[in-house]
Amino acid sequence: MVLTRWDPRYEIRRAHRLANRRFAGFPAFFAGSRYSDSAEQRDWSIPLDIVRDGDTVTVKASLPGVQPEDIDVTIEGGVLTIKADTKAEEEREDGGYVVRERRAGSFRRSLRLSDNVDTDKVEPRYENGVLTIALPVAESKKAKHLTVAVGAALPEAK
Repeated sequence: MVLTRWDPRYEIRRAHRLANRRFAGFPAFFAGSRYSDSAEQRDWSIPLDIVRDGDTVTVKASLPGVQPEDIDVTIEGGVLTIKADTKAEEEREDGGYVVRERRAGSFRRSLRLSDNVDTDKVEPRYENGVLTIALPVAESKKAKHLTVAVGAALPEAK
């Protein structure tokens, strides 16, 4: 008898693969997201929350166990990229791991930004394992309210 470790996510991934086969001709709405086919990519991806609050979009990235100096945030060509590195713990001389599920290595996540983000005023900060990036809307891109003139004549067409 062969024993295999049960992975509760396996059935979800299997159902997702079957659905992808069934709807192969449709656009991949979740391509490149946590719901994409690549379990390996998803497992190494940085989980995000993105919230819009008035004139600011806030991105929160979970980076537990990452040191602030090992986090790199860049904006280039309208793409926000978060990179982080974690280091593996040294092997212990008094015994090996009984279970080792935490991963070490490089993590990366990229998001395309809308054109109305003021990239000069982006404010990333890291606290308690959460990277928070405030993305303010540029003043020139905010909605402008216009006053409608009443009874004014329209210019004549020539």
